[in-house]
Amino acid sequence: MNVTLLYHTDNPERAVATAARLCYAPVGAAELMETMSEEQVHRVLSTILTGGHFSTLEHASYTFAIDGVSRALTHQLVRHRLASFNQQSQRYVRFDEAPNVIVPKAVAGDPALKAVFDEAMDASYRAYRALVDAGVAAEDARYVLPNACETKIVVTMNIRELLHFFEVRCCRRAQWEIQDLANQMLALVKPTAPYIFMDAG
Repeated sequence: MNVTLLYHTDNPERAVATAARLCYAPVGAAELMETMSEEQVHRVLSTILTGGHFSTLEHASYTFAIDGVSRALTHQLVRHRLASFNQQSQRYVRFDEAPNVIVPKAVAGDPALKAVFDEAMDASYRAYRALVDAGVAAEDARYVLPNACETKIVVTMNIRELLHFFEVRCCRRAQWEIQDLANQMLALVKPTAPYIFMDAG
């Protein structure tokens, strides 16, 4: 799994605090952005996070490139409906060689289970290849490909959705692969907004 933070709102804590402070300020947002001290920014953020004024957290967003994850993971990920997604297509990307697959930890450490898993992966790709070679479009042949197929996805979330994502996906009860993803994403965003993300996950 490779997770890269492609982009985020510049100075996200100040952006969020500015949006929140504007609701009660006699001056405009541009002036607030320039003139608030760091102490004032943290005071506003504390009020937001403890008082539940979470709509202001939607003014800052983060975009991630995520490679080397399974379709099983992305099926879970896209349930976070307030995020934006663009995923590598199995409809337009044809597999001329067997695709990489993600092997669950519970299987990888047991040679007998790994042999069963590998046999199933090989059989699915052989079926895919036979269908494509017979003239079946890749968009239809892909139906035989497993959830283990490796994929790539770009994800954008605002801070409000990220905090929710970290709450449910960093949890020890979350499925291992998406838990690993959430922890890596949290490690990337924490330095950009340490006050907001200090208790995340």
